Amino acid sequence: MRIQGYAMVAVGKPLAKISWDAGELRADEALVEVAACGVCHTDLGYYYDGVPTRHPLPLVLGHEITGTVVETGADATHLSGRAVIVPAVMPCAHCESCAKGRGDICKQQIFPGCDVNGGFASHVVVPARGLCVIPGDRRHHNKQEIASLSVVADAVSTAYQAVLKNHVTPGDFVIVVGVGGVGAFVTQIARVFGGRVLALDVDDFRLALAAEHGAEWTMNIINLPTADIRKRVRDLAKNSHVPQTEWKIFETSGTAAGQTTAFALLTYGASIGVVGFHAGDVTIRLSNLMAFAARAEGTWGCPPEKFPAVLQLVHSGEIAIEPFVEFHPMNEIQSVFEQLHHRQLRKRPVLLAGANAF
Repeated sequence: MRIQGYAMVAVGKPLAKISWDAGELRADEALVEVAACGVCHTDLGYYYDGVPTRHPLPLVLGHEITGTVVETGADATHLSGRAVIVPAVMPCAHCESCAKGRGDICKQQIFPGCDVNGGFASHVVVPARGLCVIPGDRRHHNKQEIASLSVVADAVSTAYQAVLKNHVTPGDFVIVVGVGGVGAFVTQIARVFGGRVLALDVDDFRLALAAEHGAEWTMNIINLPTADIRKRVRDLAKNSHVPQTEWKIFETSGTAAGQTTAFALLTYGASIGVVGFHAGDVTIRLSNLMAFAARAEGTWGCPPEKFPAVLQLVHSGEIAIEPFVEFHPMNEIQSVFEQLHHRQLRKRPVLLAGANAF
């Protein structure tokens, strides 16, 4: 089978339409016909900032993938014909790190669009292990719903893992810095876990959406000095009768300003979940972690075994996706990259494969 896709050939250069042969599948592999692939800021990091990929260029980017399994190796025939979500991080499940429950640092992990050709294509070849089956008869699946579920592959599931790792419990004061993209889902999931959520952003549109979906308070911090932000947040906490210590802070903006703000909000016993990616340097006072007996922890993807629980939250309506995404034909990928790079899109773009996409 010939696969078609849009490949990155060099930093900032126009994406190239390419095709290649799928080859013979290994026993533990699956060929997935792509239904949709979300565009993540990580893709922009590779394309505009030159963040290195683990596979040499040319490379098809894209790691938020849904589709249908159309061919399998000998060990994965049970997946044939099933609609699936392809987890963004797919550990090997056999190494020492995986045995210790640390698939996020597995050296043999597969990250589509970094280790292998990704989802801005007609098909992807990926490990069959960890594929998350979308329940139900695929003949009755709503195409838009399947497309929306592409963001579960990273933005939603990574938000879920970050909330788990930072131990959000009922009554916790949760601060989400940047509520576009993954931050919108951290906000919702933290609320599901009982947190009382303050959303910080520089965009009133995103803040309004956050207020409708999980945020108890919102604050536009555009052009505010860090000291003013800190004072406003502390005053709000004091006046709202939330805990004055052990705040759960999530940096999801992926910007230098957002990361600086998150560290500035440290208080006694607080935790910072670093979820957003920023390619540049940030100046922070690391000793504040010591002084406040606080901690910072990064989140890289979500273990595939947790995807069914995430999907259940989506299907139950506790996590809303469609208000936060917008759909574009796959053949508009170059324009979508440029618009997202220049912050002209307020929702997460999802590219639709199918007829005339290539």
